[in-house]
Amino acid sequence: MIKILIADDQELIRESLKIVLDMNADMEVVGTASDGREVMELLAKHLPDVILMDIRMPEFDGVHCTKTVKEKFPNVKIIILTTFDDDEYVYYALKYGASGYLLKGCSVQELTAAIHTVMSGGSILNQGVITKVVKLFSKLAQVNIAMEVDDRHAAELSRTERNIASLVGRGLSNREIAEKLFLSEGTIRNSLSSALSKLHLRDRTQLAIWAVQTGLTLKTS
Repeated sequence: MIKILIADDQELIRESLKIVLDMNADMEVVGTASDGREVMELLAKHLPDVILMDIRMPEFDGVHCTKTVKEKFPNVKIIILTTFDDDEYVYYALKYGASGYLLKGCSVQELTAAIHTVMSGGSILNQGVITKVVKLFSKLAQVNIAMEVDDRHAAELSRTERNIASLVGRGLSNREIAEKLFLSEGTIRNSLSSALSKLHLRDRTQLAIWAVQTGLTLKTS
């Protein structure tokens, strides 16, 4: 059973999402929150697998809440939900550890598929924001807030690890990467862990950002 926490400052959206998601046999909404502070309070009572996080909430917004959650509960997956197609919010939410980003106009099927994808280790970007995010990552790669990796550490990556990083940057799940590279999922998991260790990165989202920044997503050898 996938335990889900919904965070949104609009009660109608919270309740609508709860009704829709509870209809899935393998999903259970364990709590709803109107802002980031309530999210942190509920986390102590009901540790969810996934948080659906609105970006613009009063006092403690979704971006800063994402950062706090991932620092304290790194295994909790976060999918950002918003009506705002805002490049900077997308960047920071992903940089702080969100596993995906969807506009609230997405279909129920897209939302449930996104939850299953992040639970299997994948990442989600709504098609409407991918182009802008990639452009923003490229721009931010030139400034101090970009994901920084020592060139010496990057040089330590094996060919397989570089290919995996490239495909992670494109948003593929472990299963999809395994199929594309003709390797087992176990090999992908081990190589991914090795790549993160060598690059001193926290998770696959940071790896994806680094892969986009460096242009690695354009290369698979």
